[in-house]
Amino acid sequence: MDPNNVNEASDKMSDDGEMASVMGFSGFGKKARTFDLDAIFEQTRRTAIERSQRALERKQNDDQMAEEGESSKSVKSSVHTQRDKAATATSRKQESESSSDSGSDSDSESELIGPPLPPQYTAQDDDDEHVRLPRLPGNAAHSDEDDDEGETQDDDDDDDDDRLKKIPDTHEITLQHGTKTVSALALDPSGARLVTGGYDYDVRFWDFAGMDQALQAFRSLQPCECHQIKSLQYSNTGDVILVVSGNAQAKVLDRDGFNVMECVKGDQYIVDMAKTKGHTAMLNSGCWHPKIKEEFMTCSNDGTVRTWDLSSEKKHKSVFKPRSFQGKKVIPTCCTYSRDGKLIAAGCQDGTIQIWDRNLSVHTKFHCRQAHIPGSDTSCLSFSYDGMTLASRGGDDTLKMWDIRNFRNPVNVATGLTNYFTMTDCCFSPDDKLLVTGTSVKKDEGNGKLAFFERASFQKVYEIEVTNASVVRCLWHPKLNQIMVGTGNGLSKVYYDPVKSHRGAKLCVVKSQRKERQAETLTQDYIITPHALPMFREARQRSTRKQLEKDRLDPKKSHKPEPPVSGPGRGGRVAAHGGTLSSFIVKNIALDKTDDSNPRQAILRHAKEASENPYWVAPAYTQTQPEPVFAEESEEDEEADKEPEWKKRKI
Repeated sequence: MDPNNVNEASDKMSDDGEMASVMGFSGFGKKARTFDLDAIFEQTRRTAIERSQRALERKQNDDQMAEEGESSKSVKSSVHTQRDKAATATSRKQESESSSDSGSDSDSESELIGPPLPPQYTAQDDDDEHVRLPRLPGNAAHSDEDDDEGETQDDDDDDDDDRLKKIPDTHEITLQHGTKTVSALALDPSGARLVTGGYDYDVRFWDFAGMDQALQAFRSLQPCECHQIKSLQYSNTGDVILVVSGNAQAKVLDRDGFNVMECVKGDQYIVDMAKTKGHTAMLNSGCWHPKIKEEFMTCSNDGTVRTWDLSSEKKHKSVFKPRSFQGKKVIPTCCTYSRDGKLIAAGCQDGTIQIWDRNLSVHTKFHCRQAHIPGSDTSCLSFSYDGMTLASRGGDDTLKMWDIRNFRNPVNVATGLTNYFTMTDCCFSPDDKLLVTGTSVKKDEGNGKLAFFERASFQKVYEIEVTNASVVRCLWHPKLNQIMVGTGNGLSKVYYDPVKSHRGAKLCVVKSQRKERQAETLTQDYIITPHALPMFREARQRSTRKQLEKDRLDPKKSHKPEPPVSGPGRGGRVAAHGGTLSSFIVKNIALDKTDDSNPRQAILRHAKEASENPYWVAPAYTQTQPEPVFAEESEEDEEADKEPEWKKRKI
């Protein structure tokens, strides 16, 4: 044995003994492993060179096969797989060799520094590094293609299954809004509160954290009196709610339902709608700006789309006027912002979809003139989360998807989706791969459904039968991963999955229903004691007949009417007739029953009395008035007067 090693061991043992006596343990364990950084860097450089060579060779092989007309994906995939396996084995072998002899410099000197060599030279130099496989015969290639097609189909089925598994529909709760159509739904960004509005003019507030299994709204109000609620939406901060109803003035409420702002109404006698300060006709839709928390937008039957600022309620911010092909005014039925807030889109009654730049309100940036059938109300426009795709739900029973970069023709169209409402929704799933909309039904003619379409192929992949009424509103919240649905029979349903969904409806279904508090009534217990002292006896109740007779004598309890007033009157009451002049005149006028409808008879009635007893005119002329003297006629004159005229002429 080497004496040096013996000395080192003895020194180590002495050191361990001293450490154990001082610190309580004898050593730090095994010696730490040392690494050669130069060898590690060299191996990394080799691996990078090999990968670049394999990529270049793969590209050249692909080009060669394309030129020869044999572009078989299965062959390529198999060749590449085997080649990758061989390359991986080679690289592992080289790594083991380099790790065994990391200190040698011969390998680093033999490697070339610079760009990789062409594959034909590298393949000749080292056959083990790249394995060339022969081409497969035609039958084998086709069989591999079939296998690959089967695998692709299986992969597609798996993708569909995975996509369907993301739909949270395993559980549901039902919120009873009322008996009429739920025409508006809104969830705040955090998903804590749900707001519903309907044709019954009510807006109800639901708090998921505060509800129990009774599922009762904590507040109900009518912000717009006798107008149907068209649209509800929380701002991007969740502190205020936009309420769009059937009148011309939109309202903004806070989280508790108190009024914050009401838009001004415009002058309906002004022809140019850009000159008036607000809408002059019924509103159709509205929404908040996704980035600016104080700005929102409304569209109306007056043919305008207006933007508003929360701080200035006296006038709109800007006006957009949709126009038809002939330049005439058209009515926008729905409107929305793009996800970045730079574009404003509106669907119109003439079937067009018009998109403006938010800062340029004169000319449209994109315009599709035949998006839907003219005369059918486009009920909803929705932008995808990537901002490139626009979905439109038409009144012509269609759902269309558009690429705004090529806005002339739709990318995909789905038909046969019945729509009876002007606010039927469509929305994208949180992962942007599904498109959801509802269908309408007539009363007692089936169930309303919630249809799910794949965005890429636009095939209906799933549907949910909601209830025996139309499905009007639908909302898929990205944070909660829950689907809210408003129906035509006054129900609001929430679909969720206990595993994939978060909070929301899961908070209220676990709370037991509170017991109703019974009203506490205090009853007096009667103790019957025949031999009790008189001072403790209860007073006997008197006869009912005697009590009624006593109450009859009391004028207040019996409500005795007051007798007629005699004399001049008292206590603010006027007597029927009294000693005053006014009462005497009233009495005489009431007693005068002469008929003065014929004035001649009324005058001649006094003629005989005036001639016999002249009082007013005749006595004044008694001294100066001459007495009338009339000649007396003879009998001959009277007979002459009686003769006929023709005899007089003849004489």
